[in-house]
Amino acid sequence: MKKLNNLSESNFLKLFFAFVSLCFLIAAVCMPDRSNMFAGLWEIMKNPAKVSTNYFSIGGFAGTFLNMGLVAVIMTVLFCVTGATVNNVSTLAFLLTLGFCSWGINVLNMWPTMVGTALVALVSKQKLGAVVNAALFTTGVAPFISDMLVRYPGADIIGFNWLGLGFALIAGIIMGAIVIAGLPHSPNVHKGMNLYSAALPVGMGAFLLHGIFYKVPGIALPAPVGDIALSNAPAANIFCLVLFGLCVVLALLIGCTPKDYWNLLKNPNQVANVSGTCGNGVFLMNVGVFGLFILAYYNAIGANFNGVQFGLIFCMLCTCNSGSRPSNVWPIMAGYVVASFVAKYISMFLGGDFALPVNAAAICVGLCYANGLSPITDKYGWQYSFMGAMIHYALVTIVPQLHGAFCLYNGGFTAIFVCIILVPVLEKFCKTKEERKALKVNN
Repeated sequence: MKKLNNLSESNFLKLFFAFVSLCFLIAAVCMPDRSNMFAGLWEIMKNPAKVSTNYFSIGGFAGTFLNMGLVAVIMTVLFCVTGATVNNVSTLAFLLTLGFCSWGINVLNMWPTMVGTALVALVSKQKLGAVVNAALFTTGVAPFISDMLVRYPGADIIGFNWLGLGFALIAGIIMGAIVIAGLPHSPNVHKGMNLYSAALPVGMGAFLLHGIFYKVPGIALPAPVGDIALSNAPAANIFCLVLFGLCVVLALLIGCTPKDYWNLLKNPNQVANVSGTCGNGVFLMNVGVFGLFILAYYNAIGANFNGVQFGLIFCMLCTCNSGSRPSNVWPIMAGYVVASFVAKYISMFLGGDFALPVNAAAICVGLCYANGLSPITDKYGWQYSFMGAMIHYALVTIVPQLHGAFCLYNGGFTAIFVCIILVPVLEKFCKTKEERKALKVNN
């Protein structure tokens, strides 16, 4: 087992992706409604997926897990056959896309934007292996693709049609161009303070598509479908406990010691690539421990674990190889909790209609992506990421108006706006932890 710790980062991560894929496929056949697994998958594919669509309601539990497992297999195969070098960004793309597969991405609506990205890459003479991450990020507008395929321009589902397929491919090419071009520039906007960096080009692409296909022609936005309340907390908790527990055990078996992981937790700096910097074992341990930490939070606030809130666990976990860990994420969680109570009392004082407690669906989604602000903890200190989380709480339910609720990356897109507001203020008026430490030594 310890030989796994000596595998190259790329090979180990591909093996990790295959392991996660297998876990979801096994879980699908263990669900109580497994007899309807394939019928459920078909329902997921042929229905709209506008944010927030609960795939547990549309396709059942087995159908949802099957969808997640199949998409995970497709992603793993893409990384392997294209010769892509798999790294921390690939981990983020894989787990983030996987998390959306219970509330917006499926084995059908993922293809138009990925094909569009491949076409853009071929025209610009880029290797396909170099754009796999970008292709996966473009699936953040998969709900828009579903609407094009099955009901555009009306609100009623009319089924698959050639016109819709044409619109979907046009949207896919637009997204491929925007994301490939925009990814390198995104860090210039948020100064490295948002781990969901791809949310900027994806969010702006969704903003553009919303304008072109809905606002300009004056077409009304359709509503989501399905019952958002249908949940299965026992299945979600059991699956996550088993998966993350296995990661912890396997990390120990391949040679990660508690001291190795403790060194990561207490590291005062951002560790931008955990597997590359600390080793495969420490990365796998962080998957397990951080995953359990996220699960504990959502249980503590009373999340109901519908398809959306189940998927959020993996959308939040996706940053585990890019620097997020319990020690720099807890201030963000605390900021969201405090913000919800402050908002409640302000609403009571002003006579408002408060509807955003910390366990509200929109706020659970928001917290997941506020997690991307964890580099602020590493650079400036916990109090500043706490502040960033409170700002994120205030903005996250407003931003969908820009993209018509067709962008799955809404929370990461919101984190970009938080950085635009907060980072210049921090750079102008606040000292980094390193600068404060230097001043203390000199004094």
